[in-house]
Amino acid sequence: MKLIVVTTPTFFVEEDKIITALFEEGLDILHLRKPDTAPVYAERLLTLIPEKYHHRIVTHEHFYLKKEFNLLGIHLNARNPEKPDNYSGQISCSCHSIEEVKEKKDSYNYVFMSPIYDSISKENYFAAYTPEELRKAKKERIIDSNVIALGGIDADNMLEIKDFGFGGAAILGDIWNRFDACNDRDYRGVIEHFKKLQELAD
Repeated sequence: MKLIVVTTPTFFVEEDKIITALFEEGLDILHLRKPDTAPVYAERLLTLIPEKYHHRIVTHEHFYLKKEFNLLGIHLNARNPEKPDNYSGQISCSCHSIEEVKEKKDSYNYVFMSPIYDSISKENYFAAYTPEELRKAKKERIIDSNVIALGGIDADNMLEIKDFGFGGAAILGDIWNRFDACNDRDYRGVIEHFKKLQELAD
């Protein structure tokens, strides 16, 4: 099962080092999601990440970065719902219902389906599906290898995500909550936890 890490919405000093270390440990894809931030900061972060990993990064904003930094692709959501004119390359998108997944998944390289569990990183963002609904969606082949689970995913529910038939899991809070950007400099705990998640996803 594929593991995707979604960045925190804000930039911080050690971020490029942690992202590089995650790639070194075998991270499949990083989603660069920085809503309401100036593109110059995303450019700076990308210049600090070794070029050999750029083809594993998907951007949620400032879609020109895809071409400029030879990124993997772009991600569409409510804030940025349209691909640029004449765009060619990988596209993923966010879905928030089983019907939306059914409607969109064949038009994209993959789709995020959320929230599967109560969010770790967002307050008052609760699970939108029951286990029974997810198993039914798997049986009907709505959930398959092109559908990535997002929302509240951690080491305790990773095996259940596999059981539901998802092609991958997108991690946010469970990774970044292990590093306090204001006080921490040692990020080994983040990397060790990622390795644990990897074992569960394999």
